[in-house]
Amino acid sequence: MRFLFALPALAFAIQLGAQTSADEAAIRKIVEDETATWNKGDAVGYSRHFAAAGTFTNIRGQFFSGYPAFLKQHEAIFQNIFRNTTLRQDVVSLKFIRPDVAVIETLTSVAGVAQAPPGVSTDDKGRIRTRLLQVVAKERGEWKVVVYHNVDIKPGIPIPDMRAAVFTDSSVYRVQCKEADALANLAVIPQKCTPRDQRVIIR
Repeated sequence: MRFLFALPALAFAIQLGAQTSADEAAIRKIVEDETATWNKGDAVGYSRHFAAAGTFTNIRGQFFSGYPAFLKQHEAIFQNIFRNTTLRQDVVSLKFIRPDVAVIETLTSVAGVAQAPPGVSTDDKGRIRTRLLQVVAKERGEWKVVVYHNVDIKPGIPIPDMRAAVFTDSSVYRVQCKEADALANLAVIPQKCTPRDQRVIIR
């Protein structure tokens, strides 16, 4: 009898896990689209996932509100200081606050900058390094960026080597790798299930 009562709960948990996995994939696709469109200098494409009433703080601390301002700012920088630059983003955290709200943080680098903006430093390879935090919300079935906050990494601040890092804990990872349940504070899907003793965990 208990087994019969447990079946609906199990079915709900499986359905919720599948939904979360699809949502994670959709949010990750936003980051992929941002990277691809930045590297094409496509301001319209880069702004596609930005919410109509979203807010945006750039690496200089300037604050903007609304889609038109976000688009205008990126049109300007793609024609000027960030023209023909190359963006890379590595996801370091993806956390769901509610089923329809998530926070995704990326470690970014922009290469090919002729001159950094005033007050912004470059690393020893001439790249601008930042930590970008985006709050995304599901609106009418589509994930949109409602908060975009970018902070440049100051000289002397250590930056992890993302090529060596393997992150765990997401609904997808838990399905793929049984050991991941013990790592409940991390939220990025690895490319493959790495043995525990080979994992590099960055919190």
